[in-house]
Amino acid sequence: MQLEDGTGEESEVGGPSGATDTDAQILGIAALAEPVRRSLYRFVVSRPAPVSREEAASGVEVAHHVAKFHLDKLVADGLLEVEYSRPAGRGGPGAGRPAKRYRRSSGEVSVSLPERHYELAGRLLARAVSEASSGDLPVGAALSRVARDEGRALGERLHVRTGTRPSRSDLVADIVETLTDCGYEPRADEGGVTMVNCPFHALAQEYTDLVCGMNLELIQGLLESLGRPVLDARLDPGPDRCCVRLGALR
Repeated sequence: MQLEDGTGEESEVGGPSGATDTDAQILGIAALAEPVRRSLYRFVVSRPAPVSREEAASGVEVAHHVAKFHLDKLVADGLLEVEYSRPAGRGGPGAGRPAKRYRRSSGEVSVSLPERHYELAGRLLARAVSEASSGDLPVGAALSRVARDEGRALGERLHVRTGTRPSRSDLVADIVETLTDCGYEPRADEGGVTMVNCPFHALAQEYTDLVCGMNLELIQGLLESLGRPVLDARLDPGPDRCCVRLGALR
């Protein structure tokens, strides 16, 4: 999508249409495989202040138009951000238009295959510890509550996508899509849905009961927020898959 940036120039906003978050992360990492682009990225993030195209071109010894092309690609891929400012000491009438400057993106790019979502686990655990320390509640019980709340929030976002009265098959497909976005790699089969991947795998290996309980509460929160019985979540651990399985309601 193109947006007018207020200085007469157009800038790229957003990634490829229909791309998932993981797709965007992979594209961001792949952008750095190009040597000039990688050098420009390293130059920009090494500077104490945002840099202009001219500074970046001089810093890595490439032509101005080459620097412009690669810097804007890094912005499009979410690795750099843009601001418009004048050099220090220059302002007021006659100072000219603010120059386009580049700085490191405030977002983070991280790719793991299979997908892992340790940031989500960390956030849930931190909330649980905070709630437990501020009230008379064991950490495990607090984790169950915050994980179920997180699942309900996922379900509310799913509602926006499905509309008011989706068919059962459409609803199951949207549940699978939501769990895919969460890194579970769900596979529908005759008996329900198997989660092939645990997005918290390393934690689950060491803290199995805690993390499996968190997984179950999160997915149960998602299902109960839908307002109609569709699938049943239960613990069913096995080799090479998540501990939670979705089964058809009897």
